[in-house]
Amino acid sequence: MRFISLVKSIEGMAGMPPKALMDAMDQLVQEAGKTGCVMVEGIGLHPTSAGARVRLSEGKVSVTDGPFTEAKEVVGGFAIFDAPSKIEMLKWTTRFMDLHKKHFPGWEGECEIRQIAGPGEKLCDQARETQEAAI
Repeated sequence: MRFISLVKSIEGMAGMPPKALMDAMDQLVQEAGKTGCVMVEGIGLHPTSAGARVRLSEGKVSVTDGPFTEAKEVVGGFAIFDAPSKIEMLKWTTRFMDLHKKHFPGWEGECEIRQIAGPGEKLCDQARETQEAAI
């Protein structure tokens, strides 16, 4: 199974991650990989001040340059993992957050875990079936 982990926090709240955190995360990724939870890619993102949003609303497309001051939390980075199960992914994500607590005092945020659709998965059909079952 493939998962994406979206790391969200209040932009600029705690500054750059300390080296001790980055080193601990490297060790965690190595340890997770030995158990079958393999990081495929991990990427940090530039601040929203360097970005833009393209929005479709009421039939009109608009572009807004960053920063996005109205956002309470922003995605600061993401990682993609091959993991044996959602339970395993949650285990390693919890440990990832524990590293932040230990090595990055004052940082607050969350990781949103989402399974990535595989080739041929019909997500629209699954969503429709879920909606129909709820009615």
